[in-house]
Amino acid sequence: MHGTIFTLLKRYVQTQYDHSAWVRLLEAAGLSATDFDHKSVYPDEHMYRLIGEAATMTGLSADELHEKFGEYLVPDLMYMYQKLLDPNWTTLDMLEHTENTMHRQVRAEHAENNPPVLSVTRLSPDELFIDYVSGRRMGALAVGMVRGMASYYNEADRIEVEPTTSENGEHVRIRVRRLA
Repeated sequence: MHGTIFTLLKRYVQTQYDHSAWVRLLEAAGLSATDFDHKSVYPDEHMYRLIGEAATMTGLSADELHEKFGEYLVPDLMYMYQKLLDPNWTTLDMLEHTENTMHRQVRAEHAENNPPVLSVTRLSPDELFIDYVSGRRMGALAVGMVRGMASYYNEADRIEVEPTTSENGEHVRIRVRRLA
């Protein structure tokens, strides 16, 4: 997983809790602060250990933490990839184009990057399905990111996000609808 995600996880923990929580989390996961550089790629196992320990520390499930972190990630990712975005897009448009814009760029930057494959089927102007496919089994992170995109586009109160399969499978189907 790309180091930027770990850098953002550190900031998330520090803003939601405090710096000492991040230090305790690293210690519990058997990692150190020097383990992460935003330009490098790290084993997925590091993220699993951090989220697992965070779940133990907070009493939240790993899926809940993934969703909250996914929502938190969106503004930074949108800023990083703003040159790839059409200013006229809405939440559903962004979701429809994520694979061929942002994910393509991520894969091009580092051959070892492996973001999930998102296959999006647009059912209507107001509804689509996202088929998330990844051996990482972090569909809950994707669900959180969809909610974060709705907030980013000021549509959070009008966008319904519904996982229609288990969020921790290799293949997760997410239904996204704009409400009238």
